[in-house]
Amino acid sequence: MSRLLNGRELRDFIMERQAHQVRGLIQHFKVQPRLAIIQTRHDAVTNLYTRLKQTYGADIKIVVDLHRVDQSEVAELIERLNKDSAIQGILLQLPLANPDQTDELINLISPAKDVDGLGERAKWDPTTATAINWLVAGYNINLSGRKIAIVGQGRLVGGPLTKMWRNSGYDVTPLDDTCRNLTDALVDKDVVVTATGVPGLIKPDMLKHGAVVIDAGVADDNGQTVGDLSDDVYERSDLTITSRKGGVGPLTIAALMDNVIRASYPTRSKYS
Repeated sequence: MSRLLNGRELRDFIMERQAHQVRGLIQHFKVQPRLAIIQTRHDAVTNLYTRLKQTYGADIKIVVDLHRVDQSEVAELIERLNKDSAIQGILLQLPLANPDQTDELINLISPAKDVDGLGERAKWDPTTATAINWLVAGYNINLSGRKIAIVGQGRLVGGPLTKMWRNSGYDVTPLDDTCRNLTDALVDKDVVVTATGVPGLIKPDMLKHGAVVIDAGVADDNGQTVGDLSDDVYERSDLTITSRKGGVGPLTIAALMDNVIRASYPTRSKYS
């Protein structure tokens, strides 16, 4: 049986620490951490992720305000939230109804409140890349000297993670789902991270014996939320692999809330 990387287990430890930090913010600094989520698109996957963030926030006593608005209202809303001292974090839920405005609108968010870490001047690290780092560290996976492929170069996962790991000196090959010879590109890689949102893209014969495989892809397949790995990948017993449910996702939300907590500390605090 494959060795499973379970993000939920790591998240539970992180949540305990975060709940303690939030209590400290409220009791000692009189600050109530507050996150504003702006949503313009209403499909099953997007609705699921906003709901999970609201639930997580409630569990650790972070207030999460959900603004479901038409995209034409987003710029004005961001401007208002930037000025609101009661809001420590602003998240623009992606994808937008009109993705063409993504860069423009994300970069309107104040860098200090850009807790998803996606703006050009964001103060905080991108959340999914941070989550994957936590997952790797939590299971004592050493990336030094190993061949790494990151499939999918989107702004949420692949792009930030490629930059982060290259800056750390790791041997990273960026790929995407349009690669003509994806099998050839992957079969010699020790670590494969996939984040394309293409269901079943990664097949068992694409993966090296003993590889570490991290599925950060999310897609809606006939009403089911699925990742990039085909089902038969999980039949291989030699892989170290994220669990079908609860791999990267729970840690991504944990990383988001970590940024909200850090953004909530007064600037004079050693924790901010």
